[in-house]
Amino acid sequence: MQELNIALVTIGGLTLALSLISGLMRNRVYFLSEPMAAVILGIVIGPLGLDLLELAHWGDPFTILEQFSRITVGLAVMAAALRLPQRYFRKYARSMAMVLVPGMVGMWLVSSALVYALLGVPLWIAMLVGAIVTPTDPVLAGTIVTGSAAEQDIPMSIRNLLTGESGANDGLAYPLVFLPILVLQHPPSRAITDWLLETLLWEVGAAVVIGAIVGSTAGWIERESREHEFLEETSLLSVTVALTVAVLGGVKLLGSDGILAAFVAGLLFNQFANATDEADEQKVQETVLRLFTFPIFVFFGMALPLDLWLTLGWMGIALAVGVLLLRRLPMMIVFHRFVGLIDSKRDALFAGWFGPIGIAALFYATVVHRILGNEIIWGAASLVIASSVLIHGIMATPFTKLYGQTISSERTQTERGEDSRSEFTED
Repeated sequence: MQELNIALVTIGGLTLALSLISGLMRNRVYFLSEPMAAVILGIVIGPLGLDLLELAHWGDPFTILEQFSRITVGLAVMAAALRLPQRYFRKYARSMAMVLVPGMVGMWLVSSALVYALLGVPLWIAMLVGAIVTPTDPVLAGTIVTGSAAEQDIPMSIRNLLTGESGANDGLAYPLVFLPILVLQHPPSRAITDWLLETLLWEVGAAVVIGAIVGSTAGWIERESREHEFLEETSLLSVTVALTVAVLGGVKLLGSDGILAAFVAGLLFNQFANATDEADEQKVQETVLRLFTFPIFVFFGMALPLDLWLTLGWMGIALAVGVLLLRRLPMMIVFHRFVGLIDSKRDALFAGWFGPIGIAALFYATVVHRILGNEIIWGAASLVIASSVLIHGIMATPFTKLYGQTISSERTQTERGEDSRSEFTED
């Protein structure tokens, strides 16, 4: 009971403090992001600091991290789906397909190659670590693309691109993660068969179908209930949160990918629901997500495997730097001409750099640890996650402002050029 009270006062106090100064944190504090503050608190109160709390006293630390991160990512992908304009994926199908298919495969292969070259692990272990760190995290991405600073400095097209990608590729990383797992567990022929029939056809395909059916049905019922005045304001505020939890749990019971199903359900709910109510639901979803975001980052700070990081040595640091620089940035620069939402190399550089690695990777890392129990995988993945939280957290605000200033300067020069040409024509 004493540890519970310590957890309540520390995590609750941090959430209260950061919520009261969220605008200051996102717009003016350049060196400390909200996720960083939560991780630091976890380090301070955990075994690496004052040792006030330890996840092992509450149960298996990996089980706690896995289940809490699963719920947090589910809420995050639902929030991302609600944040997007209606029919976004249909309108920008080509752009999203480029980012989510060859783009994701490219990120996976580059990350895997870095792990294989720097850590000297077997090929399929390297492929597994690469798959874990491939998805763009919707929790960290949400802190970059939301808020007044983001609305002012980041074009809507780039914000929607990062939102849509981070929401979709968390679930689509599932087959990338489970292919190496199956190869490590079974003979190649059985592994490929299981991957094609179970992972792709059922765990991914069925997740899309189930999510679409549940989301569209819930959205249609919500709209009809609003039109017939069957819906109270208090019940409206719980609809998408309940939808997220129900889809996560129900689809998981069916043995499919609950995170992907939650994102698809959010997209279809967004399409069928009343537009005004959908805007209210987005605010509620973001608020509930915030309440889950701080605890999971605190838990992550408490569980940091410093001993495993020391075992990796300088190669671990080189891996983290290499993944952050090479995993996504070259891919976005190469593919940006095929992505209609990106107008210039400047936009490609920004979108390529801000593809953070966070809670989605933490979820897959804990799933892999439960199945395989490989400590090297956990050590390498957690080091990359912590590095992304640190580096992207420090650079988010200044880079966003610099990006916004370059766009404003370019727009001003263009307007001046047009005015000059107009004056010349009149003369």
